[in-house]
Amino acid sequence: MIVTIHQPEFLPWLGFLDKAVQADLFILLDHVPVRKRYFHNRNQIRTANGAEWVVVPMHSSGWPPINEVRISNEFQAKWAHKIWSAIKQNYGPSPHFERYGAGLQALLGERWERLVDLNEALIRYLFDAYGIGVTLIKSSEFGLKSRKGDLMRDLSIATGATTYLSGVSGESYLDLPSFERAGIDVRFQQFFHPIYPQRYEPFLPCMSCIDLLFQSGPESLEVLRSKDTPRLQHTFK
Repeated sequence: MIVTIHQPEFLPWLGFLDKAVQADLFILLDHVPVRKRYFHNRNQIRTANGAEWVVVPMHSSGWPPINEVRISNEFQAKWAHKIWSAIKQNYGPSPHFERYGAGLQALLGERWERLVDLNEALIRYLFDAYGIGVTLIKSSEFGLKSRKGDLMRDLSIATGATTYLSGVSGESYLDLPSFERAGIDVRFQQFFHPIYPQRYEPFLPCMSCIDLLFQSGPESLEVLRSKDTPRLQHTFK
């Protein structure tokens, strides 16, 4: 069984989905400290003027666990409306906007207290829209106290993994012999970003995965997976 682990992102990019496509089990790493200026509460969409950030306001101080981060709901109507307006303005004319937009709008319009719950709901919706059948669970369900590479190993052991699929940054902190002693192979993701028709030119990589979804619809997973898809010739961390 192939297990992969990643912190929950808001409207994640295609590299996040690429890990899910290759795995049997996807663990949302939600009990580790939040990272400032990361993708927990923001991501980029393609506009006529380039990339634009869409951001959910967080209400937190210090470095709390991700699953304790609260959304600043005094701005609920404003942030949800602002994000949806930006998405609709830039993707409304896209071929598959009507097919997927309503579900996305409904999720953004709900009143969420915890950021992780919003992200999990969006990730599940997007996995389903892409046709990715990976099982999704959260690391907080295991009650593990280990950190960094040891945590990745212990989560892999706890879930019965035979292979752990790591991001390329794992090469700098994973204790590979400890995985070997546990009988777990380690693979490192090599993600070459697909090039596909965007609404605007020139092509910009690293947008939220809704960028491909609204353009390619049911063919999005094939675009992501196919060896025939043109790709940028460098990997992304």
